[in-house]
Amino acid sequence: MRNVVTCFLAASVVILSLAILTTPKNEVAASSETYKQLNLFGDVFAKIREDYVEEVDDAKLIEAAINGMLASLDPHSSYLNPENYSGMKIQTRGKFGGLGIEVTMEGGLVKVVTPIDDTPAAAAGVQAGDFITHLDGEPVLGLTLSQAVERMRGLVDTDISITIRREGVKEPIELTITRAIITVQSVRGRLEDEDLAYVRISSFTEQTDSGLRKTIKNLIEEAGDVKGLILDLRNNPGGLLDQAIAVSDAFLTKGEIVSTRGREVKNSQRYNATPDDIMDGKPIVVLINGGSASASEIVAGALQDHRRAVVLGTQSFGKGSVQTIVPLQGDGAMRMTTARYYTPSGTSIQAKGITPDIEVKQSRLEVLEPARRRSEADLRNHLDNGEDEDKAESVDGDGTEDEKALDYQLLRAKDLLKGVSLFARKDLN
Repeated sequence: MRNVVTCFLAASVVILSLAILTTPKNEVAASSETYKQLNLFGDVFAKIREDYVEEVDDAKLIEAAINGMLASLDPHSSYLNPENYSGMKIQTRGKFGGLGIEVTMEGGLVKVVTPIDDTPAAAAGVQAGDFITHLDGEPVLGLTLSQAVERMRGLVDTDISITIRREGVKEPIELTITRAIITVQSVRGRLEDEDLAYVRISSFTEQTDSGLRKTIKNLIEEAGDVKGLILDLRNNPGGLLDQAIAVSDAFLTKGEIVSTRGREVKNSQRYNATPDDIMDGKPIVVLINGGSASASEIVAGALQDHRRAVVLGTQSFGKGSVQTIVPLQGDGAMRMTTARYYTPSGTSIQAKGITPDIEVKQSRLEVLEPARRRSEADLRNHLDNGEDEDKAESVDGDGTEDEKALDYQLLRAKDLLKGVSLFARKDLN
């Protein structure tokens, strides 16, 4: 193996030397410096193999070097070994194993972009914005994102302990989560108040566009007709670019949906809408929050810029870059950031996010008891009402409805749609 590595390094040097000889003079200096740096890499590699306190695996050492090179570029570029690459392909098809969280790397820790609906992580109470500091008692600091994700994956029905640091909570949160097969149904829908279509997209997989169209068609048939649509993209970490474009196109009849721009102008791409609106122009409200990232921001930005929808909620995550998967020899792959994407107005949301048209923070609603006032019933010798008290209905009831967790942002979206629909009817009259 040592001879193979030595020959590989020597061949690399020869190829680079030939490249330098055929390079214009003004670029020779830069190429020469690159040669020196590669030579330095070879020296370090050889020294580790010879003198490190323990014997090292050459393949793992080179993989770690590749990982370090890609991780130094940005949080989303990484090397996928054959196992991770296979898992990534399964995930985009909508089924994979693990805890059910979308993560990124920030400050050396694993940051939760969002937990996926109906997964072990969501059930355990993991929240968007949480920082995972330890996995089974071992610190995350020093691991690459790929290494951390690999440790979180494992056999179904096995447990993993994670330590979480959460904003506003002083003490670390310890959770034990049981791994499971994560099957993502990316589109779900229901009727709200009998005539409002509510559709939630939890991620953008290969089935999202077809699932969206089928869900909306079923809701319209169930209601006879709907007044409008609430498209819930909250805590949606993104996914496939082509699915984000297809979902946007479902509601737009013309104009640009999104553009991607790489380092070379010739590699820029623009994606335009086709004449088709599955909601026939009816009003749309898009819900977003800090867990809405990437593909979900493309959809929100496109519908917002074309004034096709009102975006309601809080500032989105702000991932405005495009990653390309490049298969490599040995069944692995490289995930590399190759472009930024821009909304139809030409705005990059990278590290900024989508600003909602109407900012509505998630709140908890509670019934405020009015100040106690004297009534007829408080007066001495007051007359009764002439009815059997046992038959009187309880004013307070059992409190079940009041105790339900209410989605304040959804309530505001429903009110907005009803208001728009009301004014639309007046205009027709």
